[in-house]
Amino acid sequence: MRFFNHPRRQFGGRSLQARAMRAWRASADLVWTRWEVLGEVAPELRPTAFAAYVSALDAEASAAAKLAEINIGHAL
Repeated sequence: MRFFNHPRRQFGGRSLQARAMRAWRASADLVWTRWEVLGEVAPELRPTAFAAYVSALDAEASAAAKLAEINIGHAL
């Protein structure tokens, strides 16, 4: 049922595209924060900080993919 994924449909007062953009921006901000922490953390905590950074990168990639999916659907 394609109408459930239509980018112009409103949900909670925002379009899916706007919500996806906000999620991507938040995840990109988290990547930046985790990167800064990684540079400042004590050597014994670097493996944990690096794992948190990689996890944030994965979340950002997922949010970017969702945004691209919505934008491609919008172009069709």
